[in-house]
Amino acid sequence: MELYVFTEKVTFVIMDSSLHEYIVYSTDTKQINSPAFYDCVVHLLCLGGDGILFYNEQTFPIRKGQIAVLSQPRQVRFIYISDDFSCEYIAAPDKFLHNLLPANNYSIQGCVSLFSNPIIDVSKAEAATFSIDLANIRRRISDTDHLFYAEMIGSLLQTMVYDLFSFHARCNTNVLTTDRVGFITSQFFTLIEAGRPKTQREVAYYAEQLNVTPKYLSDTIKRVTGKSALAHINRAAANIVIEYLKDDRLSITQIADDMHFSSLSYFSRYCQKHIGMSPAQFRTAGVRQ
Repeated sequence: MELYVFTEKVTFVIMDSSLHEYIVYSTDTKQINSPAFYDCVVHLLCLGGDGILFYNEQTFPIRKGQIAVLSQPRQVRFIYISDDFSCEYIAAPDKFLHNLLPANNYSIQGCVSLFSNPIIDVSKAEAATFSIDLANIRRRISDTDHLFYAEMIGSLLQTMVYDLFSFHARCNTNVLTTDRVGFITSQFFTLIEAGRPKTQREVAYYAEQLNVTPKYLSDTIKRVTGKSALAHINRAAANIVIEYLKDDRLSITQIADDMHFSSLSYFSRYCQKHIGMSPAQFRTAGVRQ
């Protein structure tokens, strides 16, 4: 098995507890549903043989030359692979990929379709192009001395994703979503990216801003992304918390107040749940590092 890693912080050190922060190239099918990849999207090319994967409570056959895009790796399980089955894939954090791509309505529509059926039928030429995309990323991951390393790796990932959009669009001229679904999803993430989760962490707030019911918003975001609206809100809020905690000039009480937490104890419980440790523990860990 080959395994290469890249972090957004350009730290070329493997840390099992935060492997999901890395971009990974691998050929090991057993690793795909590892907890390390739960926040990732896996882009897989079948190189040989055939198999059947269980995903999103459905089964999908996959054979040589086909591509699978798996936005929910925790739901993946190979229930059969032939003796000659082989594959290669890139796993990258979905947040990192989302930040790389400009607003693009097809990315929203395609996400719906790929969550329903992650397999993309491609021609031999397209499979070869995708293999080159993977090889380019694999070759450059270790180029950490590059002065624009993050941007360089990001551009290679962009090329890979846009190639996948092209392959998928060719075979799926009628994707599942509507203009309204696309608009609601796009506007929801616009609010998230604008930093609203700093003080607004309830789905009801975002639903009100978009003039829809909380249930409609929750169902729509879940259908499009495979994750709940609340999960996206909390992930964004957790990132804001982390950035605040890195600033030693701010007390924990100041951070809790600035983010409109009702009490310091609630803030501490929130951190424990969403970043895996209390604010004090986070700062202590930072000092040790």
